Parts: sequence; structure tokens; C-alpha cells
Amino acid sequence: MTRVQVVDTTMRDGANSFSHQFTTDQVSAIAAGLDHAGVKLIEVTHGDGLGGSSLQLGRAAHSDPEYITAAVKAVKDARIAVLYVPGIATLNDLAVAQECGAQAVRIAVHCTEADCAEQAVRWAREQGLEVLCFLMMSHMVEPEVLAQQAALLDSYGAHVVYTVDSAGALTPSGAAARVRAMRDRVSCEVGFHAHNNLGCAVGNTLAAIDEGATYVDGSLRGLGASAGNAATEVLVAALEREGHKTGINLFDLVDVAEDIVAPIMPRPQVIDATALTIGYAGVYGTFFLFAKRAAEKYGVDSREILLELGRRGVIGGQEDMIIDVAAELASKTGVRIGVGVRA
Repeated sequence: MTRVQVVDTTMRDGANSFSHQFTTDQVSAIAAGLDHAGVKLIEVTHGDGLGGSSLQLGRAAHSDPEYITAAVKAVKDARIAVLYVPGIATLNDLAVAQECGAQAVRIAVHCTEADCAEQAVRWAREQGLEVLCFLMMSHMVEPEVLAQQAALLDSYGAHVVYTVDSAGALTPSGAAARVRAMRDRVSCEVGFHAHNNLGCAVGNTLAAIDEGATYVDGSLRGLGASAGNAATEVLVAALEREGHKTGINLFDLVDVAEDIVAPIMPRPQVIDATALTIGYAGVYGTFFLFAKRAAEKYGVDSREILLELGRRGVIGGQEDMIIDVAAELASKTGVRIGVGVRA
């Protein structure tokens, strides 16, 4: 069976569910636990990556260098990865992250904009970083189009190229088709990053592995944007049941999830009405809290906001559209601002 590299993103994607308020002590404890369990690659930054702490995207409790340093000091064997989104992060941010001890970077671009990653990929390779590239919102294009974009990232020097289901909109057949198309076009490794809005995160990941993915992502207790990610501990259990090798001690991993992460979670990671609608409408997972807040402020249904965002094809980086759509819906229905309805 396949040897699978499980990457944990609790302290990056999970920061979205925490409104980016992880403490450095929490980061240290989680990183140490993951390292002890045998997880070899751990992602740590603001939920929107390096440079993401802002009024628009949400202020973090600490700076990215502080988070990275806390994680690096806590681990013995694991490598610390950071997220880099062109247009949010700069190469200087990445250089600082490397100085703090980061050894890998995950460079994320929209699924049709691989060329936006070229500069960062080439620079990171020159600096000796492990480079993993994300094609976000991968459900929005057909598999062959996605594979063409993956081939560009491969040509720039990516070690791994990911199909990223940012909206949790894929089902197993769609996940498999995209990974298969990418596997046929690239010479580098292929990865898969799942969200659980349709309840398919672990199933999609298994389908991706069947088609050649060797890097897969999870977060402890599924902690992540909107409905969350594939739960790392559940994913590892499922992989072991399928006969895949991860090098991770399942019960040590479960202990980290139960004893460290569960007590600090602000809310259970469930598929509520808003999270489900994100997957159904195919909109970016980090819109979850923004849509809830806009629904409360403008007295409209968050589901209507998300469906309209989906119809307009709004993607990450266009968070201001959430307020615009909520205000438009409120004006059409004549509701009073501040009168909350279902969120």
C-alpha cells in the first residue's frame, strides 16, 4: 500500500475557527504533541497565511514569527511549514519565517492563477525550502484545466502540487478525477486538502490517495474554516484501516486531539446551516464567520448571502463582497439593520 505523508494544519487552517486567537503556549503544546505522535510536517501561521493579520482578514493574537518560533522550539523531528498567499504575503515575510526556523512553504493560489506563484516558488527553491503548492477552489474548474495549472507549478519547481477543496464542495468522484488528471500531467508529488462541508472530507481524501495523492492534510478534531478539515486523527485511523503507512502513532495523536485541542475549541466543529451552504454553493470556507456576522448585522439569512456569492463566483480575497451582498439583500427585503435572523 501507499506511504502517505500526513500534514497537520490545526495551527493554520484551524486558526480560522479561532478567529486567529491561538496563544503561543497553545501552539507550543499542540506542536509538541503532534511531533511526539510522529507527524513530520506541521503548518503554522495566521489562517490566511503570512501577513494575513489585518483588519480585513482578522487580527491575530500574536505575530507569525512568534507563532513559528513557538512551534519550532517545541518540536524535535517535525518540520514547520508556513502558508504563503501571493498578494497577502511578501518574499520578505517568507524570509523572516525561514529565519525563525520554517523549513517548508505552502504557496496558495486560485485554481486558474498558477502563474501568480512562479516568483515565490522559484525563490523558495533557491533558499532550500520544501515547496508545496495549493490550487485553491479546485471544484471551480474541470480536471483537465486544473491539471494544466498543476503542470505550470511543477515546471516552476514545486515539490508537491495540491488539489485544494477550499469550499468543501467536492464529492469522492470529483476529488478522484482532479487528482488523477494532475497525476497524469506532473512529475512532482500530488496532494489533497479537504474540507468537510458535505461530510466527505475523509472519503474524498481516501479517493484522492487511490488516484495517486501521497500528501494529504488534516487538522486535529477537524478544526478549520467553516465545517473544518478532515480530522487528522480520524484520517490516520482510516488510512491505517486501508493499509496505508503514515508513520504516526494513532493513539498519541488522539491524545493530543482530546487532551489539548478539544478543551480550547471555541465551538464544536460541526456542519451547521451556514457551513453546509458553503459546500453546496461552492464558496470559500473562510467566508463562514464573515457571512454569519453580516447576516446578523443586516437581518438576512446567511444562506442567501452565500448562495448569491456562489452565483457571482466570488473567491478568497473578495471578502468585502460579503457585506455588499448582505446590504443588497436587506434593501430588497426591507429589513432593518441589526435585526438578526438565522445565521
